[in-house]
Amino acid sequence: MAASQHTIAGTVLTMPVKIRKATQHTAMFTVDADAAQRMIDYSGLQVCRFGRNRALVVLILMHYLDGDLGPYYEYGTNVMVNPPGSQAKGLRALQSAGAFVHHLPVDQSFTLEAGRTIWGYPKVMADFTVREGRRFEFGVSIDGRFVLGMEFRPGVAVPSRFVGKPQVHNTYSYLDGVLRETPGEMALTGVRYRFGGATVRLGDHPYAKELAALGLPKRALMSSSAENVEMTFGDAKILN
Repeated sequence: MAASQHTIAGTVLTMPVKIRKATQHTAMFTVDADAAQRMIDYSGLQVCRFGRNRALVVLILMHYLDGDLGPYYEYGTNVMVNPPGSQAKGLRALQSAGAFVHHLPVDQSFTLEAGRTIWGYPKVMADFTVREGRRFEFGVSIDGRFVLGMEFRPGVAVPSRFVGKPQVHNTYSYLDGVLRETPGEMALTGVRYRFGGATVRLGDHPYAKELAALGLPKRALMSSSAENVEMTFGDAKILN
C-alpha cells in the first residue's frame, strides 16, 4: 500500500512524519480528577483516575530542531485519559492511558496548519521566550497575553539502557467536532529526572485560567528533560 500524503502550504508530506532532533522539558502534576474531567468534557473522553480522585496532567515544552515540519517551539497541556470505552482506574490504569492534547501553542505557521489538518491538534500561534542556564525557563504568550511560564531545575541523569528503547504512545485530539487518535513512536536520549524540580506561574490568558481551575500553580510531582527526542507520527484515526 502506498504511503499517504498531505499537502500543507504547498509542501507534500509523506507519512509517517519524522522528527530527527528535538529537546524536551516535561512536568507532571496531580490534580483533582473532577476538575480535569470538566476541562476536557467536550472531547467525550474520560480522565484516568487514581488515588483519591486524582488525575495526571503533563505540561511539555518541545523545541523541534530537525524534522519534516521544520524547526519550532511547542507547548502542550496533556491530560492522561482512558482509551475510549475504558473505565479503568488506579495506578495500573495509567499504563494503558493516552494523552489528550488540550492546549498546543506553536510559533510557526507551517506546523500549525499541518497539526490541525493532519492530526486535529488544537495548535494556535504563540510567542515563546526561552532562557537556558543553570535553570531552564520558558514563557508562552498568545495575542500579547501571558499564558504561563515554567522554571526547571536540572535532574539526575538516567542511563540510556533504562529509557532509550523506542516506545509507542497514543495521543488524542478533538477539533471541529472530530475525535482522533494518533500513535507516535518516541526514543529519548540524554534523559534527566527529578522529583519536583519544576514550578509554574500563570498569566491572565483563558488557557491560564483553565490551568488555575485545576489547582495550578503548584510544585510538580516529577519533572524531566531530554537532550534529544526522535519521533515518528502516522496518520490519525477518526474515532467518531
